[in-house]
Amino acid sequence: MITSRQADILRIIVEEYIKTMKPVSSKAICDILNCSSATVRNEMAELENNDYLEKTHISSGRIPSENGYRYYYDTLMKPGEMTNKDMLKLQTIFNNQSLQLGDAILESMEIISELTNYTSVVLGKASNDNLLKQVEVVPINKTSIVAIVVTDKGHVENKQISFDTNINLAEIKQLVNLMNKLLIGTPIDEVSSKLEFEIKPIIGSYIKQHEVLYDAFYDAFNEFKEQNMVFKGKNKFLDQPEFSNIDKVRNIINKFEDKDFISTIKEDSEGIKCYIGTESNIDDDITVIKTNYQIDGKEGTIAIIGPKRMEYNRVVTLLEYLKDNINKGGNL
Repeated sequence: MITSRQADILRIIVEEYIKTMKPVSSKAICDILNCSSATVRNEMAELENNDYLEKTHISSGRIPSENGYRYYYDTLMKPGEMTNKDMLKLQTIFNNQSLQLGDAILESMEIISELTNYTSVVLGKASNDNLLKQVEVVPINKTSIVAIVVTDKGHVENKQISFDTNINLAEIKQLVNLMNKLLIGTPIDEVSSKLEFEIKPIIGSYIKQHEVLYDAFYDAFNEFKEQNMVFKGKNKFLDQPEFSNIDKVRNIINKFEDKDFISTIKEDSEGIKCYIGTESNIDDDITVIKTNYQIDGKEGTIAIIGPKRMEYNRVVTLLEYLKDNINKGGNL
């Protein structure tokens, strides 16, 4: 059981190490708590014996262990307050009436990534849970259209498609009618495969521009599928001193490129959850803080990935603010 003084010492060490990434000495703590260095050293030794602190080989100071971070997050961390600067940037996004809520989430996560210098991830509900309900196109001009995909869950995606040559709108309509006839009810992540094996072999007989149109829609459906997983600031972790080892960096990048692995970041439980070090399943020096969301029948996860010495209270405060505004439908 941690005593009150030990808790104060652990909190000071965690918060100082988060800011400086330098081991914290007993003298620095004495200055804050106004007690003798012998007392602080004894308490630090006790915290180390109980696996809340670690001693580095280059200093007599201590750094938090994984258990120390966990105890800090669960017990000692004080709620953070949004700075005016942070709040103003996020309010600007949610007050933008021209943005759909899904786009506001993506832009907000990009801002949070910039504010914190951490990586953010938005995971939508698995695309195989969304069945194609309808494909529509809206002509823009002779070389551009907007493709609209509607799923059975009410999710709508659109993508502007540009061609290198003038397009025949009648042929586009034929292709769209064919897709709606053959693809409705198909899971979104299987549409590209059906295009390849069921539609591509037959469209050439009556659509002259079949190759151009097929390639455009094939790419569009692949992009719709990938939009269920969006990174912001993917390489931000490279700016952190913990990640100077090339093998460590390579391992993390490989995991970030593994879509099956990233899909495991999905969070089903309510509230904001924190996974520290080994709990993250990414790297011993990484923390993941995440929460789920639900909008318009669509559910997903938003997550912040950073070093184990993450600014925990700031990240939690930002995610709470973001989740509150998602639940309000973006209306502040």
